[in-house]
Amino acid sequence: MVPQNKITETKVPEKKIDEFVSRLRAAAGPNLQSVILYGSAVSSEFDPEFSDINLLCILRGTSFPMLEAVAPAVEWWNKQKQPAPLFMAREELERSADVFSMEFIDIKAQHRVLFGDDVITELKIPMHLHRTQVEYELREKLILLRQGLLLAAHDQRKARHLLLHSVSAFSTLFRHALRATGGPMPASRRESVTAIAARVGFDPSAFHQLLDVREHKTDVKKLDIEDIATRYLSSIEQVTAAVDRMLDSSDPRGS
Repeated sequence: MVPQNKITETKVPEKKIDEFVSRLRAAAGPNLQSVILYGSAVSSEFDPEFSDINLLCILRGTSFPMLEAVAPAVEWWNKQKQPAPLFMAREELERSADVFSMEFIDIKAQHRVLFGDDVITELKIPMHLHRTQVEYELREKLILLRQGLLLAAHDQRKARHLLLHSVSAFSTLFRHALRATGGPMPASRRESVTAIAARVGFDPSAFHQLLDVREHKTDVKKLDIEDIATRYLSSIEQVTAAVDRMLDSSDPRGS
């Protein structure tokens, strides 16, 4: 059997990543301090069909001329159908760890230094606002999901695309919801869904079916999209409401 990390390596476009880092180093020169790879590309859950290559680039200066200097490298990366990397200064990274606690927790858990300093491993993340961010993200993405489903109400292709591309984000939010309410954070999307379903008491089958498609275990054409959308939306609504109640009941500031 091929080890899981070996399977992941064959899927991640390492040559394209190396080419981008080379172009970025040439364009930025000494202004480039670090390039960090994070997200599914450093986990066992990367899939070329659904996953992006996520990069965090630390610059010593972020003035507009300094950003213009790296624009050709970013334009090349964009032509590879990848999202623009995140560009930050080192102090900005450290000062924003409180408002981006979810993102930096995940990056700390799984990242790879492609160039320069490891600015992530020792990053201090204040956790006092983590629970607020979790609820905010759940509510925001739930509202956006409803909007998307309305626009795709009579287009199964659009609805299918929306569900398949949102399941990763909601699984991540479920993992952070578990942490915010005092539980452990499972490593995988499927484990996160299963754990929060057991805690809240909802039917996770819609999530599992969508994850089966993403993991190439079943054909998306076999799914009843309307039925899955109904159960999927209901599950997220139940989790959001339950997390709100859990966090309110555990908040020492409550009456």
